[in-house]
Amino acid sequence: MPLKIVYKPHTLHFRKEAGTSRGVLTQKTSWIVIVTDSEKPGVAGYGECGPLPGLSVDDIPDFEAQLADVCSIFNELDLDVFPFNLGIILEQLIPENLPSIRAGIEMALLDIMNGGQRMLFKNGFSGNSEGILMNGLIWMGSYENMLAQVEEKLSQGFTTLKMKVGAIDFEQECRILEAVRQRFDKNTITLRVDANGAFTAENAKERLEILSAFDLHSIEQPVKAGQHELMADLCASSPVPVALDEELIGVPNYRDKFALLKKLVPPFIILKPTLLGGFTATSEWIEIANRLHIGWWVTSALESNIGLNAIAQYTASFNNPLPQGLGTGQLYTNNFDSPLTVENGYLYYRKAVAWELPGHALAEPV
Repeated sequence: MPLKIVYKPHTLHFRKEAGTSRGVLTQKTSWIVIVTDSEKPGVAGYGECGPLPGLSVDDIPDFEAQLADVCSIFNELDLDVFPFNLGIILEQLIPENLPSIRAGIEMALLDIMNGGQRMLFKNGFSGNSEGILMNGLIWMGSYENMLAQVEEKLSQGFTTLKMKVGAIDFEQECRILEAVRQRFDKNTITLRVDANGAFTAENAKERLEILSAFDLHSIEQPVKAGQHELMADLCASSPVPVALDEELIGVPNYRDKFALLKKLVPPFIILKPTLLGGFTATSEWIEIANRLHIGWWVTSALESNIGLNAIAQYTASFNNPLPQGLGTGQLYTNNFDSPLTVENGYLYYRKAVAWELPGHALAEPV
């Protein structure tokens, strides 16, 4: 049953500007890959290659050409894919410097291997009997806007809030955290913050000390990635537990992953499968973290509902009790139909979907 891949770009438009320490996003392009089996008409596996601008290793000008080359090679080989050879195909067919392509094709192959029903991982979540505890994300914005987002998330039943810091005035960000803490203690509302590398070697320790007054669960990536001596010092000395995020990007080799975590010894790591090279690669990080007694959770990276569905099902396979970061499904005006819904701070899989790709024909690699 030789499999074939086609792909199509799809530009997602944000409902409102999404502010991060790296700038403001108004749209994002993902490439949807579809795997079909010539012996099973009507059956298809869907995946999403969604490099994140300014962050992904494969955020490159010729991304689509690279994707076309990978798909062409795949189609020429007339491959059959089974659980035992999936990892081999991904590693040998797709260069390690194209992590989002590995992630998207792995999603599509897992989907078609499981019957093309958008159920990549069979567990309590995909069986609609269990939900995934989530954090509510507070995007960067004005003081008033961020406070309004806090109120909205609290009204939706979230008990863990994650706030982006590093773009507006630091004192204003602290005022927002203080406003939450004046109403709710750490046993009622858990607070996480994400600096996206916005702090510097000169101000990081001072700011972490100030932030510690708000009983924070953790701070993601306080300084830019690649400053290993500084980061190791912060992981060891910070009064707010440090979670590595961007630090993990561009580290595909198992030995290098192990060496990095053993050197930095972070309390937590944050896993974004699209940026790390897919589920096989992410599972390596999880295995190493568990061996080194490092906590972890999974977050999405602005994927459409196609990628988010796959990532949520994968995440549920581990029964991780920590809140996960998978609440990005409502960001876009032109997202795909979703099998997921958020209820009282939990993510649930509620229905099967049949995705349509309007706009223009799928690209046949040549």
